[in-house]
This record gives sequence, C-alpha cells and structure tokens, in this order.
Amino acid sequence: MIRNYFILFLIAILFSCNSNPKGYSKFSGKLENNKDSIITILGYGNFNKKIKIESDGSFEDTVKVKIAGIYTMFTSNRNRAPIFIDNGYNLKLEGDSDEFLTSFKFSGKGSVNSNYIISQVKFGRSIPPPDSLYQLNQEEFNAKIEDIKKGYEDLVKGYSGLDSNLVANSEKQKSDVIFYLETLYKRNLTIGIGKPSPKFIDYKNYRGGNTSLDDFKGSFVYIDVWATWCGPCIQQIPYLKKIQKEFRGKNIKFVSISTDEPRKSGGSWEAAEKKWKNFVKQKSLGGVQLWSGQDFSFQQAYEISGIPRFILIDDKGLIRAYNAPRPSDPALKVLLNSVGLKD
Repeated sequence: MIRNYFILFLIAILFSCNSNPKGYSKFSGKLENNKDSIITILGYGNFNKKIKIESDGSFEDTVKVKIAGIYTMFTSNRNRAPIFIDNGYNLKLEGDSDEFLTSFKFSGKGSVNSNYIISQVKFGRSIPPPDSLYQLNQEEFNAKIEDIKKGYEDLVKGYSGLDSNLVANSEKQKSDVIFYLETLYKRNLTIGIGKPSPKFIDYKNYRGGNTSLDDFKGSFVYIDVWATWCGPCIQQIPYLKKIQKEFRGKNIKFVSISTDEPRKSGGSWEAAEKKWKNFVKQKSLGGVQLWSGQDFSFQQAYEISGIPRFILIDDKGLIRAYNAPRPSDPALKVLLNSVGLKD
C-alpha cells in the first residue's frame, strides 16, 4: 500500500489545460502478447473512448478531447496506464501487455508528455518505501531526501518541450512526496516500531479504580481506541470478542479505551461516563474496559485523528504496531501468532 502513494500523487496532478475542441488526435500502436480486444480511455467530463485491438495487437483510431491533460487507458482492470492527450497529437505506442506501462514507449507529435509521465511513475516506484527510510539516521535520511529531490529535477530536465502544466506541477509533486516522507520519518522517531510506547495514566476502569499502561508490564497489550457513537467501532466488537476468546490464556491483555466526551453524550462529562458504562454493560464487553475522560494525551501522542484505532505494545512496553490490524482483519491473527506470545 505504501509503495502506491506515488501513484496517488500522480493522479492528484490531473489538471485543466487550454480547451482545443477543433481537430483530433491520432492514436495507434501495437501491444505484444495482448489478450484483450479493447483499449478504453477515460478522463475529464465523463470522457470514454473505446478502441478496437486487432488480433495481432495493433490498433488505430482518432480521439477528440475537450480538455488536454492526463487520461487513463486500460485494457483490463490489471492493465492501466496514464496517457497525455491533446487534439492535434499523433501518438504511436509500442509496448508489451505483460509489462503494461513499464514497457511503454510513445513516439510522434505530443509523445514527450506521455513518455515523461511514464518515467515519472517509474521513478516514483524506485523511491525506497518509508519503512526502509525509518532505519536511517538523520544524516543518511537527509542525504536520501536530497537524492529524491534531484531525481525529480533531473527528470524534468530530461524531457524538453514538455507541456507547461506538467513542468509547473512537477515542483508540487516533489514537495508533496518530500513532505510525506519527512512527516512519516519524524513520526517514527516517537511512535515507530520498537520505540517506547506513549503511556496513559489513571484511566477510569469499568470494574472500579483507575488503570495505567504500566499496570500491564510483562504482557503484550492490544489496545482498541473507540467510542460508543462510532459505527465502525461497534462493528468490530464481535470480532474482538472472538480474538479475545482465541488468545485466552496467552500473555496478552485486550484493552479498550473509550473516548466518549460531552459533545455526543448529552452535554456533560458525567453523561459521557454514564453512556460508556451502560454500553459496556449492555454489550457484555470483555477485556479491560477503560474511559479516558478528559485526558487526550495518549490519543494525541499516537496522532489519532479517526477511530477505531488499534495498537499493539509488547511485553517490554515497546510499540509493535502503532496502527495494528483490526480484529476483523485476518492479518491481526497472523501478527499475534508471530510475536511469540506465551501461555
């Protein structure tokens, strides 16, 4: 998933250019190892053009667009690629369906824009995933960031005659990617895997008294941050009960932290607490049920902006997953079986 964020940045640069309703573009080419019969091009204003592919993989047709820019061409759900189209172009494509996009080479009038976009996608895929960058010290990370910046700049320099909008937007894309990587790197310094977990202290326990994270030393802790008003949180309850049952007897505690507060609980903290307690009783919730009350420091430390949020902390108080799989996700069971829980 992380590796695909560069594709998302590319999609985000779709833009409106000068309208040029007169004339057509010619689009032809040949796809080796092709097994599909149609090329579909989708884009602005519900644009939808279908081009027949001959049995030998060749195709030829004209395309007329109202807006010049990046369109999506595909032969199947698996085979998709961007293409830059404007009226008056004469694009010819050579490629291999088994290496869709990565094998593509465009020629003819206007081809420089599509070739640049293909290279841009390839470059994005070559950038190391954030997980590997986490392992670098600050100096090494900064050097890698400079390499990425230079890569974007050299990419633009390597294609003369690019559409002006592509040139202008290349700087934004570079900035977005760098900001994303630097944000994740900074976050990892405090809540990355293997880092000491932020702590909650003296949260109200449904069974009486107060409970802190340090009370679970020596056990793994799977934390569910939720609220009674949260639909997706409630949907996870049956799955969480099942996981709790399957791992009963192991050195893991299942801790649910309610974030119920006045705005959605009748206007007072007392009402919020009562709503939480009633819900726990009505749903017969198991595990350790806590209420954070007016203390948001734990949520803030983990940068929780949406719930439910699940966190796994090991028996030494270190983070194993700051955004752990949900109970309904089979990946959670795989994760719990992999960390060496003891009976």
